[in-house]
Amino acid sequence: MTSLASNSIRAGAPLDAARAAVVLVHGRGATAEGMLELAEAFDSPDLAYVAPQATGGSWYPHSFMAPITKNEPHLGAALGTLADIVADLEHQGIAADRTVLLGFSQGACLALEFAARNARRYGGVVGLSGGLIGPAGTPRSYAGSLAGTPIFLGCSDADFHIPLARVHETADVFGKLGADVVEQIYPGMGHTIIQDEIDRIDKILRGIGKPANR
Repeated sequence: MTSLASNSIRAGAPLDAARAAVVLVHGRGATAEGMLELAEAFDSPDLAYVAPQATGGSWYPHSFMAPITKNEPHLGAALGTLADIVADLEHQGIAADRTVLLGFSQGACLALEFAARNARRYGGVVGLSGGLIGPAGTPRSYAGSLAGTPIFLGCSDADFHIPLARVHETADVFGKLGADVVEQIYPGMGHTIIQDEIDRIDKILRGIGKPANR
């Protein structure tokens, strides 16, 4: 859809007929096209998928654990891209409570940070091998409420990109923001996506219903 962010691509059901929309946020060095391949794992033809593409394949230049100022202005621009997509989906009839934010690796960090900074009821938030952005000790005084939003955090216990403590901290922050959080740590998984994560995401997606006026 041309009214969505110009750097995004679409797949799945038309927005005017979709039960829900899934925003797929790729990791560092990856592509929007690659994230759309994940959509094939979900047997839900009534879902619309939107996948934004980061310039140069990266949403921000440094580690997500670096001081936030070091990743600006890129981080702010990336968060703005997600804001534009969520707003455009709303304009086209897909409310936030029928929108799922799903990211992997750097994309997970971005999706999670966006949800925390823009707390409201979403259809779901999924962070695969990621966590909230900023160095240890970053204040987490986010405003608003996620109002029962289902959130799934999946990560290895030995991910060389994502400290386990940051996953735990992220789960705690979202719990305090009123989300329904499921954190699953997989022994020795590595930095990847596995079928159990797909199954848990599918459960969230299947739980989103059409509004009464559709």
